[in-house]
Amino acid sequence: MNELRVYERISDAIGWTPLVRLHRSVAGLDCEVFAKIEFMNPMGSVKDRIARYMVERALADGRLTTGDEIIENSSGNTAMGLALMAVMEGLECTMVVRRQTSKEKLDGLVAMGVKLVLVDGDLPPDHPESYNRTARRLAAENPAAYFPDQHNNRENSEAHYCTTGPEIWRQMAQKIDYVVAGMGTGGTICGIARFLKERDPSIKVVAVDPQGSVFYDHFHHRELVKPCRYLLEGLGDEELISCPDFDIIDDMIRVSDHDAFTTTRELARSEGIFAGGSSGAALWGVRELARRLDAPARIVTLFPDSGFRYLSTIYNDGWMRNHGFL
Repeated sequence: MNELRVYERISDAIGWTPLVRLHRSVAGLDCEVFAKIEFMNPMGSVKDRIARYMVERALADGRLTTGDEIIENSSGNTAMGLALMAVMEGLECTMVVRRQTSKEKLDGLVAMGVKLVLVDGDLPPDHPESYNRTARRLAAENPAAYFPDQHNNRENSEAHYCTTGPEIWRQMAQKIDYVVAGMGTGGTICGIARFLKERDPSIKVVAVDPQGSVFYDHFHHRELVKPCRYLLEGLGDEELISCPDFDIIDDMIRVSDHDAFTTTRELARSEGIFAGGSSGAALWGVRELARRLDAPARIVTLFPDSGFRYLSTIYNDGWMRNHGFL
């Protein structure tokens, strides 16, 4: 860790985000809760970590060279991290993003010089023009393309095993009872879980999954259910992917859009932490877990991105009312 935080270039500032103890948002619960503030990474999200790790690995082993094109599908945060790495390494960058993604994310990607390919987020996953299939097709058509494939590439998880997990272990002075985090690609929570459980097998890891995603039923019942549309960005999926290691997760909690978004807004007013919807989902999961415990616990959670990316949605009263959340 560079204690003075002086770096040669902005991508070197990724990581070593602060851990902040929560107070009013967990009042009345018999636990200590600490949140890893990941929106303090340069591009504003936890996904900066995997973008840097995967690009640097690909450059090192020759899968990627200067002038090549990065092609990926993303809900916006991984895309922003990859856009940063493209600027740093002299690469082209094309991102497949759902049209329903928040305007702030789309505008940010354009500002970073990304070529956007917008797709209909309501298409089923097996449709040739769907979110997942489009990125894979574009990458196959371009011999100079690098497709990180964050949903199926275990380097995603390795990035957090090598960085986020060790940071939490050191920041918490090796005293952790539970980790609660949202599951999107699964890389964040599974990488952290693997590192921490190798140090202390008694640590329990609880994932938070949106209603409408397929993960919850697969984890609890080994059933593959039909996905339903939900509005929470960055968590869950409409099909099973290869990045998550479900065996390393101890429990999974399901959260609704309503609970995630109203908790997100409350977080800003109670703690002064201006975060995105996945952070509200994580905090809601922490509260659910804490209510079930019969002994005091030290809980670590992770707030993946900033509220500035959701000013037109979660923090917009009109949008919230139109969707029945207020």
